[in-house]
Amino acid sequence: MADTETKAVLSGGPADFPERIVPIEPPGPEIKIAWRNGYEHFRATGRHEETEEGRLPVYEWWERTELPG
Repeated sequence: MADTETKAVLSGGPADFPERIVPIEPPGPEIKIAWRNGYEHFRATGRHEETEEGRLPVYEWWERTELPG
């Protein structure tokens, strides 16, 4: 079985985001992922989802920050 403590399911955010199951190191209340000259921010929801990699926590998109330039 996969180590479900270090991966999460992403909900919401850009429709063309490449991955919906991502590694999280270390697990925490928020994760930030670099994407298209900025960062997509996701927050833990307290929900879990059954996936092909096991039962994973769900993180929901809440904002995007742009990089300068």
